[in-house]
Order: sequence, then structure tokens, then C-alpha cells
Amino acid sequence: MAAVQVVGSLPSGQPREAPRQAIPERGNGFRLLSARLCALRPDDSSSARTEIHLLFDQLISENYSEGSGVAPEDVSALLVQACRLVPLNQNHLVSKVSQLIHHLLNRLQYLPELLGKTGLLMKLSDLAQSDPEVRRAAVHCMANLCLSVPGQPYLEEPYQNVCFQAFLTILQSPKSSDMDDITFCMLLQNALKGIQSLLNGGRMKLTQTDELGALLAVLKKFMFHGLPGLNIEMPTVLYPTPLPQYDGRTPIEPQQSESSASRPTLNKKKKSKVKPKKIQQGEEEEKESSGEIEAAPVTGTGRVNLHEGNTCCPSSLGVQSLPLDGSGAAEKDGVSSPFSSSSWKRVSSSESDFSDAEGGMQSKMRSYQAKVRQGALVCFLSTIKSIEKKVLYGYWSAFIPDTPELGSPQSVSLMTLTLKDPSPKTRACALQVLSAILEGSKQFLSVAEDTSDHRRAFTPFSVMIACSIRELHRCLLLALVAESSSQTVTQIIKCLANLVSNAPYDRLKLSLLTKVWNQIKPYIRHKDVNVRVSSLTLLGAIVSTHAPLPEVQLLLQQPCSSGLSNSNSATPHLSPPDGWKKAPAGPSLEETSVSSPKGSSEPCWLIRLCISIVVLPKEDSCSGSDAGSAAGSTYEPSPMRLEALQVLTLLARGYFSMTQAYLMELGEVICKCMGEADPSIQLHGAKLLEELGTGLIQQYKPDSTAAPDQRAPVFLVVMFWTMMLNGPLPRALQNSEHPTLQASACDALSSILPEAFSNLPNDRQMLCITVLLGLNDSKNRLVKAATSRALGVYVLFPCLRQDVIFVADAANAILMSLEDKSLNVRAKAAWSLGNLTDTLIVNMETPDPSFQEEFSGLLLLKMLRSAIEASKDKDKVKSNAVRALGNLLHFLQPSHIEKPTFAEIIEESIQALISTVLTEAAMKVRWNACYAMGNVFKNPALPLGTAPWTSQAYNALTSVVTSCKNFKVRIRSAAALSVPGKREQYGSVDQYARIWNALVTALQKSEDTIDFLEFKYCVSLRTQICQALIHLLSLASASDLPCMKETLELSGNMVQSYILQFLKSGAEGDDTGAPHSPQERDQMVRMALKHMGSIQAPTGDTARRAIMGFLEEILAVCFDSSGSQGALPGLTNQ
Repeated sequence: MAAVQVVGSLPSGQPREAPRQAIPERGNGFRLLSARLCALRPDDSSSARTEIHLLFDQLISENYSEGSGVAPEDVSALLVQACRLVPLNQNHLVSKVSQLIHHLLNRLQYLPELLGKTGLLMKLSDLAQSDPEVRRAAVHCMANLCLSVPGQPYLEEPYQNVCFQAFLTILQSPKSSDMDDITFCMLLQNALKGIQSLLNGGRMKLTQTDELGALLAVLKKFMFHGLPGLNIEMPTVLYPTPLPQYDGRTPIEPQQSESSASRPTLNKKKKSKVKPKKIQQGEEEEKESSGEIEAAPVTGTGRVNLHEGNTCCPSSLGVQSLPLDGSGAAEKDGVSSPFSSSSWKRVSSSESDFSDAEGGMQSKMRSYQAKVRQGALVCFLSTIKSIEKKVLYGYWSAFIPDTPELGSPQSVSLMTLTLKDPSPKTRACALQVLSAILEGSKQFLSVAEDTSDHRRAFTPFSVMIACSIRELHRCLLLALVAESSSQTVTQIIKCLANLVSNAPYDRLKLSLLTKVWNQIKPYIRHKDVNVRVSSLTLLGAIVSTHAPLPEVQLLLQQPCSSGLSNSNSATPHLSPPDGWKKAPAGPSLEETSVSSPKGSSEPCWLIRLCISIVVLPKEDSCSGSDAGSAAGSTYEPSPMRLEALQVLTLLARGYFSMTQAYLMELGEVICKCMGEADPSIQLHGAKLLEELGTGLIQQYKPDSTAAPDQRAPVFLVVMFWTMMLNGPLPRALQNSEHPTLQASACDALSSILPEAFSNLPNDRQMLCITVLLGLNDSKNRLVKAATSRALGVYVLFPCLRQDVIFVADAANAILMSLEDKSLNVRAKAAWSLGNLTDTLIVNMETPDPSFQEEFSGLLLLKMLRSAIEASKDKDKVKSNAVRALGNLLHFLQPSHIEKPTFAEIIEESIQALISTVLTEAAMKVRWNACYAMGNVFKNPALPLGTAPWTSQAYNALTSVVTSCKNFKVRIRSAAALSVPGKREQYGSVDQYARIWNALVTALQKSEDTIDFLEFKYCVSLRTQICQALIHLLSLASASDLPCMKETLELSGNMVQSYILQFLKSGAEGDDTGAPHSPQERDQMVRMALKHMGSIQAPTGDTARRAIMGFLEEILAVCFDSSGSQGALPGLTNQ
């Protein structure tokens, strides 16, 4: 209105042409548009609005810049006229005006006049400003300047810092005496909104500890602004620390604390009665807050009594009292925790000391205070997103409780708001912030560890974090029992799911998950679909965390009726096994399980529940959006069914032994899902299929913990996959309209158990192979990547790997994918090429040579060329490309090597491997390159020892074994150096000496590392080097001995001590093929000694005798330490 009055006072018919004529040519666009706008008169017709829209769009799109010739007074006149023309009820036009104001002020650089040291807004927002309303309006303007507009440059960094400091100063300053409470709340809201905009739109980084600490201090202060019964003083700055920084509590009398500790369950304080108050959904916060909750008198020194009754097990409270149906009292604004002694009291007309007018003002005041708390929490959320997690967790103890809260600034936390704030919206905001803190906290929380309860002089950090986790469980479960708002219940459950996903339960005492599990089960029957979905999400988090956990295994085996009864259920009743295939009739499993022993034989109630949710129609109508549907005519809402499928997938991944009891039934569920029209349901069905297939494969692996009689029988797996392949799976594989579904179906197809695949009907086997080879031509990269990977799985199947035609077809398809533009496709293709070449090596070891003879030499050349090119690609491709090169060079037959066409490609391949060994690539790449080099050395047909590349290959490996910072790569290079089985393969005497000396040096440096993580590989490295040294001794010629003797004279004691350790130790868990038993290792030394004795050394040569003495002494010491008596065999002079 102010703007309209100003406009009305201007001469209406004067277009101010004189000033515009002086505008340089560069401002002509603005001048013409401004003239057209000033010529308009207020008109509410459609054509007038269209013209104003057009003019605003043109003004916004003008290319303004400094020196454009647009005078400030002309801009002011334009904006005044714009405000005059736009009615306030035209929201779109009002938005356009705001955008125009923002655009002009930013592009024409009037910011110095507004935000400079003597700028208008800086003066008006200063603490010295006498008019509180003017000050608030100035801060509001500053906050609006900090908003981001899509497609337009943001506020420059210097002005961002100016605004941030101004907002922070306002938040740190106390309320002035001349400012009323509501104006003060609005001032705080504007300052908080400004900081939030700077963090969101400006991507402002808080790098200074003091700056971040100052912001967190004010945010923590205003998170509790106006919270009844709580008034805390905060320090100016919060500093990062894992331990309490301060404690402002008044000392508690020992007798009082002891009595409360010794009788935690005897608190019989009456709960304050709370009158229900109905609120329409979506009602404004002012209405929410009217007649809002007020604190009971606070005991003692202003403590918030959240700690009383904290030792009660939430799960033992009985589910009958849980607010599940959302009716009556469940719709009130807030409810006290029934475990807390100080409850909130509603202000009613009979109880209040205020008049009606005063009561209305109190309600309005509470509403504004709640908005400040919400503003602080939303700003905190933006702060969390703008800083690194490792920085955030330095302030963990300032916002997360580790003990029951006692009311000091340090002890009040986000849980105080969750349990005590009267506004559901504020409680939900606090839970969102807590969720953001917990998200990605797995590494931080992994240090937590419960210890025995004995007292110690200090609390270790690990124990403090464990206490925090326990306290979060306790408070969130209390909040869940007390909460009445469905939206906030959903947030609590989501927060619990985040906590469960990140907490290290394998390092904590039992029962935490049991309490969560028992308390969440009734909410699966809640009338609100969002609560039901989040409850399933939480159950999914429980079954996926550190799976399999014994505690969760027991929970899954609970009787299915435990804690699930609810008369207002909108979820399908649990049906007997296979009952969902028929029309639901008769009593449900829940009802029969009480009287029938059959009910207790259900292997897993959660699997039964999820199957019911996915496939059964609802037995009664749902409230809200689901209301009105005929009973039994519709399924559960899609989010509920998707979440149930996700839980089934997680159960198959973590608790497969329990899931396999439902294998065929789950197969029918998958067929039903993949036959539906909804692609999301189809996709989740395919994911479940893949996980079940993977679980079956894991059972049959050699290292599986499942006993043979506990595995799913092969005939049953064949039945399962026959059902899949006769069902909708082939249709999903060919559904090009949904490539994500196609890719997921490919992944599922690659999870067939090899033993089952060989027993499938021939037409089903051919279907799988044909579909995969056909999909490899897909234009979609997701599908092509999944197909390449699936082919890489199939080439390892025993029933397919000797099929020359299939292996060749798969090779051609994989090589085509290896040239794709997508890195992901190339990475999958390289992995599959590595697998295919592994198959070539396996086929070499079979007695039948027909595969090697029939496999195309031209295809081998093509594979070598592709692998060489792939070895120059990104690390994700390179690591498997070098693996393939090693296998291919190992596979080459003499008939190939003799051909001139292969000579050049062999040289190039080995040079590619040497280059990769020496490159500063990822350690996995270098490890694979060393492994590949060892494979090359295994081919006796290659001219190792005489070829020019021999010395280059050995030099690369000796360089790595002595200097690579990664010990696993050193181990692999030492293993490669001990592969050649003949002396001549090592080349000249000098080359042999260099390898020997390098290994001795590597043994000396086997503990030299700056990365403490490498120390765990020290023993394995020494084991492998010792094996390589003994191997070299057992192949040495007479001319090699002088060099060996010289080295042993210098470092013999060191070498001897490590070889003795090697002989005495058992398996070290390395994967290099080193002998694993002391007997095998002892035999290696004896063989070396025997070889030394057989060498015909020149007369007068002392080297042979010295080395033999060295080996005899090792065996003697080893024999003596074992405690055996008698002569040592094999130690007589040869």
C-alpha cells in the first residue's frame, strides 16, 4: 500500500521524457520499455495483464551491465510504476515484480548503496536503529537480497560475507527494551532465513572454526526459543570436541541421585491430563499453536525432567496404549511422554489466568516462537549440508545426548525438542535435522563400543559414542510412544531407520534392536500409509544392518502374531503359506496361530507379512487417499508393496537360510510382480529374483558355511528357474520400453546357479544364451553393461566353457562392448573378458586338447589387440584388461607363437604389462599386472630368458618388490618372480644376481612403510620373499653362487632369521600359492640344500660350501627348536 500511495502522489500524465533523452544509446532498450510501462494505467482486464507480463519478461531479459546508462532515479520510477500496476491478488504478477526488483538491483550494481559500509540497509539494520519495525524491515530486505533466482548470478562473495556478519550479529544480540516480543521473533526469523539462503543459494562455505562455532551456538540457542519451561544461556562460540565442553548444572545432592537411581521404576507421579484439540490437516501454524501447550512448573534449578523412568524398557509398555488409529487424542498438537514426570499442560479457559484477549495474544506469541525454532532448525539443516561430515561430528556432543537430559545447555539436545516441543511441525523439523546428522555416520559411529559397567577415571570416546547410540534409541522410542501426529510419527520412524543403518550393533550390547523391533511392529498396521511404509523401511534397516546378526535371527523367528494385532488394520492379514493364491477366506494365520500349533511353525513371520502385502488385496478400506475403495478390491498402495519387496530382497541377502524355505512361493510372487503393468513393481520383482539367485550361488560355493543338507536341492533350484523362464522374465528381458527393467532382468538371469543351469531343458538354456547375445546389440548403455556382465558369468559355467562356438560368440560380443563409448560398459566388458580368458586357462588343464585346437587363432589375435588397447584405458577397465593379457599369453600354444603374425603382438602385450606394472595407477591395477606377468612366465612355449623383453620384465618386478608403497603389490611381484621353473628362464648371471639382491633388499625393507595399514601384510610379504629366495637357491647354477655368497655374508643373519620364521609359521592367509604347512616349507629348504650338493663347483670354490652351511644351520636350528632328537637326515656332505 505504501508503494501505491507514493505512486498516486506523482503527476500521472508526465512520462519524464527529458531525463531519458540524455540516456546513452546503450540504455535505449530500457528507456523504451520503461516508457511503455509508464504509459499504462491500472486495469484488471486480461489483455492488460498479458501486456504487463510481456513487458516484465522483456525488462528481465534485457542485458544490463555497469555503465549501461540507466540512471538510478529511472529505475526507482519504473519499480514504483510496476508496484502501482500490479494488484496484490495476482500472485504470478507479484512474483514477476519481485523478480524484476531482484534482477535490476543485482545487475545494475546498486549493492554498494545498500550493503556498503555506509549503505542504506546497513544503517537501517544496525543495532543503533531506534525504530524496531524499520530495523526488522531492513533485515527482511537483506534476507530477500540473499535469495537465489534461477538463471541469474548470485550475490557476490564480499556482500555475502557482509550479510552473514549482519545476520549473525542480530542473532547474537539480546532483545532491545523498545522491541516487542513478536517483532523480535520476526527479526530473528528474517535473520535465520537470510543465513539459510546464503548457505543454500550462495553455497557459502564455513571454513573458519570460530565462524562455524558462532553460528552453531546461536542456532542451538534459538532451537529452544520460547520453549516452555526452558531458558538456557549459550556461549558465544561452540568449539568442536568429543567431550562435554562445559557443564552448567547445579550440583545434585548425592542422596537424591542415589535414591532416583536405585528406584527408577517406582516413580508414581500422576500424568497431567491433556485435553484433545482437533486440527484440520494443513492448518496454519498459528492455528496449530493456539491454546498450545505450556510447561508445568520446572523442578529444582530449571531442569527438564526427561530422565525419570529412563530405565524402563519401552518394549514392555504394552502396545495397547500406542496411538495407532489416529483418532481422538491422536489428533492433538502434542502429547507428553508418559514416562516423563513434568508434563505439558494445556491452557483452557477454566485454568487460565488470562482474559480472552490475553489468551489470544499468548497463542499468537507461542506461534511466532515456534516459527523461530523451526527457522533455526531449517537453518541448521542447511548448515549440515554445507560442511563436511568430519567437521560436523566434532560438534556431536553439543546436539546429541549421551545421558538422560538434565537441563543444562550441554545436556539439552535435538531430542529435547523431539520429546517436549508442543508444535508437531517443530518436532518434525528436529527429527529431520537428526536424520541429516545420522546419515552417513557409519564410519564415525563404528568406534562405539560397550564396556563393562565398572567405574573408570575417564570415559573413553568409544564408550561415549556407545552411550549416545543407546540414548538416541531410548529417546526416539519414547517419542514414538508419545507422538500423536502421523507426519511426525513417520519422521521418528525414518530417523530410527537412519540410526539403525549406521549403528555398529555387532559392537554393542544386545537388546537395542529387540526394543526397536517390538515397538515398531504395531505400526505396520497404522491407518496412515506413510507410517506403514516407514515402518517397513525400519524393519528393512534392521534386517540389513551387519547381517546376519543372531539377535535379528531370533526376532525373525518370533511367532507371527506377536505384537501385530490391531482392529483398525488397513494391511492384509497374514495368510497361511500359499493361501494368497486362493481367494482369502476363513480365519487368518494371526487368528489361528493362537489356538493352532501350526501357527508357530511359520519359519519367518516377516516374510509371510511382506508376501501378504505384495500379493493380497486389502481386506478393509484405508483412510485418506485410499478411502472409498471397495473392501478386497484393491491392493496395498504401491509404495507399501515396493517397500515389502525391498524387505524381502534384504532378507534374501542377509538371512538366506530362512528365506529359502519360501523359495517356490517367492518365485510365484516374483512372477506375479513381473507380470504387472507397473514398471516399478516389475523392477523390484527382478531385484528380488537376482538376490535369491545370488543366495543360491553362495550356498554352493566351496567356502560356504551352509552344510550340504542345508542347501536348497539342485532339483528345487531347477524347478524355480524353470518357473522363471516359463513366466514373465523373458518378456521383461525384451521390454525395450523400460531399459532399467531389461538391465535388472539381465542381472537376474546372470544369477542362475551353474549346477541348475546345466539341468535346465535345452530350450531354456538356448533361450538364456540367445537373449543375452541379442541384447548385447542394445543401444542402451545400462542394458549393454548388464548383458556384458552376464556373458562374463556364463563363460565360467562348466557346461558352457568347453563349447567352442559359445565361447567364441561370447568373445566377439564382449570385444564389441569393449569399444563402447560408455566407461561403465567397457568396464563390465573388460571384467567379462578377464573371465573368458580364465575359462581358456581352465580348458588348458583338461586332458582333452580339442578346445585349444579348435579355438580360432584369429580370434586370439583380436582379443590380444583389444586387451592391449583396453590396458591404456581408465583404471576400471585397465585392471581387468591386464588380467586378460596375462591369461591370453599363458594360453598361447607353440603353434601360435611360431607364426610371424603373433611375434609382434606378443611383444606389444608384454610391453603393455611392463608399462602397467611400473605405472602410478591404482594399486588394484598394478596387482593385476604383476599377477598377469606371473601367468606369462607359466607358458613354457614363450622365449623367457632369451627374448629381449626378459630383462625388462624382471627389472619391472624387482623395482616393485623393493619400492612399491602397497605391500599387496609387493607380495604379488615376489610371487611372480618365483614362477619360472628353470634356471635358463631367469636369463644371464647378472640378471639372476639382480633378482636375488632385489629380494634380499625387499626382505630388509619389509617393515618400511609410512602407512600403518600396510603392517598387517608384513608377514605375508616376508613369507613370499622367503619362498622366492629359497626357490632361487634351488635353481642356482655354479656361476650364480659367488654373488649369493657375497650377499649372505653381508645380510645372512637377517635372511636366516626371516627364513626361520617362515619355516616355523603356518598359513598366513596370503593368496599367492606359498606353501601353507611347516612340513612343506621345510621340504623346500631340503630340496634347495640337495640341489646345492649336486652342483659341480670348480676346485677351490668356497661359495657352494658356504651356502650349504647356511642352509644346514637353518634346518638345524629349526629342528632343535621343535624339540626332536636324533640325526638330521639329508645334512651329510655331498
